[in-house]
Amino acid sequence: MIHAQFSPAARAAVTAAAVRAKTYKDLTWQEIADAAGLSVAFVTAAVLGQHALPEESAKAVGRLLELDEDAVLLLQTIPTRGSIEGGIPTDPTIYRFYEMLQVYGTTLKALVHEQFGDGIISAINFKLDVKKVADPEGGERAVITLDGKYLPTKPF
Repeated sequence: MIHAQFSPAARAAVTAAAVRAKTYKDLTWQEIADAAGLSVAFVTAAVLGQHALPEESAKAVGRLLELDEDAVLLLQTIPTRGSIEGGIPTDPTIYRFYEMLQVYGTTLKALVHEQFGDGIISAINFKLDVKKVADPEGGERAVITLDGKYLPTKPF
């Protein structure tokens, strides 16, 4: 049976335990995703409390991280989503994404609507990828791909 959480507290405790185990075991998010059999972005979001894992994936993550039965069960519940509390984020990495949306949000909206019409980009039917690439001018660049299904507005 599918169950949902209505408070982020239970999932936050699982997240803390999972991240602690990841750290002590010196695992990468990719290693955890490999155990789960799902993408690294989805599994990372799930372990951080933003998605429910399918039963077999939750059990595999639980075994790898040595989580108890309750934690494995909670990894399968639909969470209360939203990992940024309050107003403007203060973590520098998260703030830069906020800043990007402040600067380019209206541009993204204008380009999406011009190309697709009135609607939204789904955050449910969605893929995320993060890659590190060499910068021709020296150093490294982050290439972040947000790939969401377009859902047109339907009059009713």
